[in-house]
Amino acid sequence: MRFAVPKGAVDTHAHVIGQPPAHPFVAGRSYTPAPATPESYFAMLDATGMTYGVLVQVSVHGTHNSLMVETLKANRDRLRGIAVIPLGLPDKELLALKEAGVVGLRLNILYGGGIGFDQLNDYAALAKEMGWHLQFLIDARDLSPLAPKLARLPVPFVVDHWGHFPVARGIHDPGFQTLVSLVRDGAWVKLSGAYRNTVEGPPYADTVPFARLLHEAAPERCVWGSDWPHVAHWQHMMNVGDLLDLLVDWVPNPAARDRVLTGNAHRLYGFGQQGS
Repeated sequence: MRFAVPKGAVDTHAHVIGQPPAHPFVAGRSYTPAPATPESYFAMLDATGMTYGVLVQVSVHGTHNSLMVETLKANRDRLRGIAVIPLGLPDKELLALKEAGVVGLRLNILYGGGIGFDQLNDYAALAKEMGWHLQFLIDARDLSPLAPKLARLPVPFVVDHWGHFPVARGIHDPGFQTLVSLVRDGAWVKLSGAYRNTVEGPPYADTVPFARLLHEAAPERCVWGSDWPHVAHWQHMMNVGDLLDLLVDWVPNPAARDRVLTGNAHRLYGFGQQGS
Protein backbone atom coordinates (compact mmCIF):
# COMPACT_ATOMS: atom_id res chain seq x y z
CA MET A 1 0.00 0.00 0.00
CA ARG A 2 1.13 3.51 -0.82
CA PHE A 3 -0.65 4.96 2.23
CA ALA A 4 -1.98 3.88 5.60
CA VAL A 5 -5.69 3.09 5.42
CA PRO A 6 -7.35 4.98 8.30
CA LYS A 7 -9.37 3.28 11.00
CA GLY A 8 -13.04 3.43 10.10
CA ALA A 9 -12.43 3.30 6.33
CA VAL A 10 -15.41 2.39 4.16
CA ASP A 11 -15.54 0.59 0.83
CA THR A 12 -18.81 2.07 -0.45
CA HIS A 13 -19.35 -0.13 -3.49
CA ALA A 14 -19.17 -3.90 -3.81
CA HIS A 15 -21.50 -6.79 -4.61
CA VAL A 16 -22.31 -10.27 -3.39
CA ILE A 17 -23.57 -12.60 -6.11
CA GLY A 18 -25.42 -15.86 -5.64
CA GLN A 19 -26.50 -18.61 -7.99
CA PRO A 20 -29.90 -19.92 -9.04
CA PRO A 21 -32.22 -21.31 -7.92
CA ALA A 22 -31.75 -19.82 -4.46
CA HIS A 23 -30.73 -16.46 -5.93
CA PRO A 24 -32.22 -16.21 -9.43
CA PHE A 25 -30.80 -14.21 -12.30
CA VAL A 26 -33.09 -11.93 -14.30
CA ALA A 27 -33.81 -13.01 -17.85
CA GLY A 28 -32.86 -9.66 -19.37
CA ARG A 29 -29.42 -9.42 -17.75
CA SER A 30 -26.44 -8.03 -19.68
CA TYR A 31 -23.96 -10.65 -18.43
CA THR A 32 -23.78 -13.80 -16.33
CA PRO A 33 -21.25 -13.51 -13.49
CA ALA A 34 -19.45 -16.03 -11.35
CA PRO A 35 -20.47 -16.27 -7.68
CA ALA A 36 -19.13 -13.68 -5.25
CA THR A 37 -19.73 -15.07 -1.78
CA PRO A 38 -20.04 -13.11 1.46
CA GLU A 39 -16.96 -14.98 2.71
CA SER A 40 -14.90 -13.78 -0.27
CA TYR A 41 -16.25 -10.29 0.16
CA PHE A 42 -15.18 -10.07 3.79
CA ALA A 43 -11.76 -11.46 2.91
CA MET A 44 -11.38 -8.58 0.44
CA LEU A 45 -12.48 -5.99 3.02
CA ASP A 46 -10.05 -7.37 5.59
CA ALA A 47 -7.16 -7.56 3.11
CA THR A 48 -7.58 -3.89 2.19
CA GLY A 49 -8.01 -2.65 5.77
CA MET A 50 -11.67 -1.65 5.41
CA THR A 51 -13.56 -1.33 8.68
CA TYR A 52 -16.94 -1.03 6.97
CA GLY A 53 -18.56 -1.90 3.66
CA VAL A 54 -21.56 -0.97 1.53
CA LEU A 55 -23.17 -3.68 -0.57
CA VAL A 56 -24.94 -2.58 -3.72
CA GLN A 57 -27.59 -4.83 -5.26
CA VAL A 58 -26.07 -6.28 -8.43
CA SER A 59 -28.10 -5.87 -11.62
CA VAL A 60 -28.21 -9.58 -12.53
CA HIS A 61 -30.32 -10.34 -9.45
CA GLY A 62 -32.79 -7.59 -10.35
CA THR A 63 -35.11 -6.90 -7.44
CA HIS A 64 -34.23 -10.20 -5.70
CA ASN A 65 -32.28 -8.60 -2.86
CA SER A 66 -32.24 -11.75 -0.72
CA LEU A 67 -28.50 -12.51 -0.69
CA MET A 68 -27.56 -8.90 -0.02
CA VAL A 69 -30.15 -8.62 2.76
CA GLU A 70 -29.06 -11.90 4.36
CA THR A 71 -25.48 -10.63 4.38
CA LEU A 72 -26.48 -7.27 5.85
CA LYS A 73 -28.58 -8.82 8.62
CA ALA A 74 -25.71 -11.07 9.68
CA ASN A 75 -23.28 -8.13 9.82
CA ARG A 76 -25.39 -5.17 10.86
CA ASP A 77 -22.58 -3.28 12.61
CA ARG A 78 -20.21 -3.51 9.66
CA LEU A 79 -22.40 -3.18 6.56
CA ARG A 80 -24.97 -0.99 4.86
CA GLY A 81 -26.89 -1.76 1.67
CA ILE A 82 -28.29 -0.16 -1.47
CA ALA A 83 -31.33 -2.04 -2.74
CA VAL A 84 -33.13 -2.34 -6.07
CA ILE A 85 -36.86 -2.64 -5.50
CA PRO A 86 -40.14 -2.30 -7.38
CA LEU A 87 -42.52 0.43 -6.37
CA GLY A 88 -45.48 -0.58 -4.27
CA LEU A 89 -43.83 -2.86 -1.74
CA PRO A 90 -45.83 -3.24 1.48
CA ASP A 91 -44.69 -1.11 4.40
CA LYS A 92 -43.67 -4.25 6.26
CA GLU A 93 -41.16 -5.18 3.54
CA LEU A 94 -39.78 -1.66 3.34
CA LEU A 95 -39.25 -1.55 7.10
CA ALA A 96 -37.56 -4.95 6.97
CA LEU A 97 -35.10 -3.61 4.41
CA LYS A 98 -34.39 -0.57 6.57
CA GLU A 99 -33.90 -2.68 9.68
CA ALA A 100 -31.47 -4.91 7.79
CA GLY A 101 -29.31 -1.89 6.98
CA VAL A 102 -30.56 -0.63 3.61
CA VAL A 103 -29.95 3.12 3.36
CA GLY A 104 -30.58 3.83 -0.32
CA LEU A 105 -32.12 2.76 -3.62
CA ARG A 106 -30.29 2.19 -6.88
CA LEU A 107 -31.59 3.23 -10.29
CA ASN A 108 -29.67 1.70 -13.19
CA ILE A 109 -30.03 2.39 -16.90
CA LEU A 110 -26.78 0.79 -18.04
CA TYR A 111 -27.27 -2.91 -17.38
CA GLY A 112 -30.18 -5.28 -17.83
CA GLY A 113 -31.93 -6.06 -14.57
CA GLY A 114 -31.82 -2.52 -13.30
CA ILE A 115 -34.58 -0.03 -12.56
CA GLY A 116 -34.61 2.95 -14.92
CA PHE A 117 -35.47 6.62 -14.54
CA ASP A 118 -39.06 6.56 -15.80
CA GLN A 119 -40.40 6.70 -12.24
CA LEU A 120 -37.64 8.82 -10.74
CA ASN A 121 -39.99 11.12 -8.85
CA ASP A 122 -41.84 8.19 -7.30
CA TYR A 123 -38.59 6.62 -6.12
CA ALA A 124 -37.43 9.97 -4.78
CA ALA A 125 -40.65 10.33 -2.78
CA LEU A 126 -40.24 6.82 -1.38
CA ALA A 127 -36.61 7.49 -0.47
CA LYS A 128 -37.60 10.68 1.32
CA GLU A 129 -40.27 8.83 3.28
CA MET A 130 -37.80 6.11 4.31
CA GLY A 131 -34.88 8.43 5.06
CA TRP A 132 -32.86 6.96 2.17
CA HIS A 133 -30.83 8.39 -0.68
CA LEU A 134 -30.77 7.50 -4.38
CA GLN A 135 -27.85 6.05 -6.28
CA PHE A 136 -27.56 6.27 -10.06
CA LEU A 137 -25.74 3.97 -12.46
CA ILE A 138 -25.70 6.19 -15.50
CA ASP A 139 -23.43 7.29 -18.31
CA ALA A 140 -22.33 10.88 -17.69
CA ARG A 141 -22.99 11.57 -21.36
CA ASP A 142 -26.70 11.19 -20.56
CA LEU A 143 -26.65 13.59 -17.63
CA SER A 144 -27.17 16.91 -19.40
CA PRO A 145 -30.88 16.47 -20.20
CA LEU A 146 -31.52 14.94 -16.77
CA ALA A 147 -29.62 17.53 -14.76
CA PRO A 148 -32.52 19.94 -14.06
CA LYS A 149 -34.66 17.07 -12.79
CA LEU A 150 -31.85 15.68 -10.63
CA ALA A 151 -31.13 19.10 -9.15
CA ARG A 152 -34.72 19.25 -7.84
CA LEU A 153 -34.69 15.89 -6.08
CA PRO A 154 -35.80 16.05 -2.44
CA VAL A 155 -33.15 13.53 -1.30
CA PRO A 156 -29.38 13.21 -1.64
CA PHE A 157 -28.16 11.32 -4.69
CA VAL A 158 -24.93 9.57 -5.62
CA VAL A 159 -23.43 8.96 -9.07
CA ASP A 160 -21.66 5.60 -9.42
CA HIS A 161 -18.13 5.40 -10.85
CA TRP A 162 -18.22 9.10 -11.77
CA GLY A 163 -20.73 8.40 -14.47
CA HIS A 164 -18.93 5.58 -16.34
CA PHE A 165 -17.29 8.41 -18.25
CA PRO A 166 -14.73 7.38 -20.92
CA VAL A 167 -11.81 9.73 -20.36
CA ALA A 168 -11.05 9.80 -24.08
CA ARG A 169 -13.89 12.31 -24.39
CA GLY A 170 -11.88 14.84 -22.40
CA ILE A 171 -12.42 17.07 -19.41
CA HIS A 172 -14.40 19.63 -21.39
CA ASP A 173 -17.00 17.14 -22.56
CA PRO A 174 -20.50 18.52 -21.78
CA GLY A 175 -21.51 15.34 -19.92
CA PHE A 176 -18.50 15.44 -17.64
CA GLN A 177 -18.88 19.15 -17.04
CA THR A 178 -22.53 18.55 -16.12
CA LEU A 179 -21.40 15.94 -13.60
CA VAL A 180 -18.89 18.35 -12.09
CA SER A 181 -21.61 21.01 -11.81
CA LEU A 182 -24.04 18.59 -10.16
CA VAL A 183 -21.38 17.54 -7.65
CA ARG A 184 -20.49 21.15 -6.93
CA ASP A 185 -24.17 21.92 -6.34
CA GLY A 186 -24.89 19.03 -3.95
CA ALA A 187 -24.57 15.62 -5.60
CA TRP A 188 -22.34 12.90 -4.19
CA VAL A 189 -19.93 10.96 -6.40
CA LYS A 190 -18.15 7.64 -6.05
CA LEU A 191 -14.47 7.85 -6.86
CA SER A 192 -14.44 4.33 -8.23
CA GLY A 193 -14.38 2.29 -11.42
CA ALA A 194 -11.11 3.61 -12.85
CA TYR A 195 -10.79 0.47 -14.95
CA ARG A 196 -14.21 1.22 -16.50
CA ASN A 197 -13.32 4.79 -17.46
CA THR A 198 -9.70 4.45 -18.53
CA VAL A 199 -8.42 4.31 -22.09
CA GLU A 200 -4.77 3.62 -21.27
CA GLY A 201 -5.45 0.82 -18.78
CA PRO A 202 -3.33 0.14 -15.66
CA PRO A 203 -2.12 2.10 -13.73
CA TYR A 204 -5.01 4.34 -14.87
CA ALA A 205 -3.01 7.56 -14.96
CA ASP A 206 -5.40 9.01 -17.54
CA THR A 207 -8.17 9.07 -14.91
CA VAL A 208 -6.30 11.32 -12.48
CA PRO A 209 -7.27 14.77 -13.85
CA PHE A 210 -10.95 13.81 -13.89
CA ALA A 211 -11.04 12.44 -10.36
CA ARG A 212 -9.17 15.47 -9.07
CA LEU A 213 -11.68 17.85 -10.64
CA LEU A 214 -14.57 15.99 -9.04
CA HIS A 215 -12.89 16.00 -5.66
CA GLU A 216 -12.09 19.68 -5.94
CA ALA A 217 -15.76 20.36 -6.75
CA ALA A 218 -16.95 18.90 -3.45
CA PRO A 219 -14.32 17.23 -1.26
CA GLU A 220 -16.99 16.66 1.39
CA ARG A 221 -19.21 14.62 -0.97
CA CYS A 222 -16.72 12.17 -2.48
CA VAL A 223 -16.54 8.54 -1.36
CA TRP A 224 -14.47 5.57 -2.53
CA GLY A 225 -15.51 2.12 -3.69
CA SER A 226 -13.66 -0.95 -4.91
CA ASP A 227 -16.46 -2.13 -7.24
CA TRP A 228 -15.49 -5.69 -6.26
CA PRO A 229 -15.83 -8.26 -7.86
CA HIS A 230 -15.57 -6.12 -11.03
CA VAL A 231 -18.55 -7.57 -12.88
CA ALA A 232 -18.95 -7.28 -16.66
CA HIS A 233 -15.26 -6.50 -17.05
CA TRP A 234 -13.41 -8.98 -19.21
CA GLN A 235 -10.03 -7.32 -19.73
CA HIS A 236 -7.15 -7.06 -17.24
CA MET A 237 -8.34 -8.20 -13.80
CA MET A 238 -7.14 -5.67 -11.28
CA ASN A 239 -6.11 -6.05 -7.67
CA VAL A 240 -8.31 -4.09 -5.24
CA GLY A 241 -5.19 -2.87 -3.44
CA ASP A 242 -3.98 -1.26 -6.66
CA LEU A 243 -7.31 0.55 -7.08
CA LEU A 244 -7.08 1.76 -3.50
CA ASP A 245 -3.51 2.93 -4.08
CA LEU A 246 -4.80 5.08 -6.95
CA LEU A 247 -6.44 7.32 -4.34
CA VAL A 248 -2.98 8.72 -3.62
CA ASP A 249 -3.01 10.22 -7.12
CA TRP A 250 -6.68 11.14 -7.14
CA VAL A 251 -6.62 12.82 -3.70
CA PRO A 252 -2.98 13.64 -2.87
CA ASN A 253 -3.70 15.40 0.43
CA PRO A 254 -3.63 12.75 3.22
CA ALA A 255 -6.24 14.45 5.41
CA ALA A 256 -8.62 14.92 2.49
CA ARG A 257 -8.08 11.32 1.43
CA ASP A 258 -8.91 10.10 4.93
CA ARG A 259 -12.16 12.10 4.81
CA VAL A 260 -13.12 10.39 1.55
CA LEU A 261 -12.60 7.00 3.20
CA THR A 262 -14.09 7.81 6.59
CA GLY A 263 -16.00 10.97 7.49
CA ASN A 264 -17.74 11.47 4.16
CA ALA A 265 -18.85 7.86 3.93
CA HIS A 266 -19.85 7.72 7.60
CA ARG A 267 -22.13 10.70 7.07
CA LEU A 268 -23.78 9.34 3.92
CA TYR A 269 -24.26 5.75 5.08
CA GLY A 270 -24.76 6.24 8.81
CA PHE A 271 -21.71 4.45 10.17
CA GLY A 272 -20.77 5.28 13.72
CA GLN A 273 -24.29 6.35 14.60
CA GLN A 274 -26.20 4.96 17.55
CA GLY A 275 -27.57 1.54 16.70
CA SER A 276 -25.17 0.97 13.82
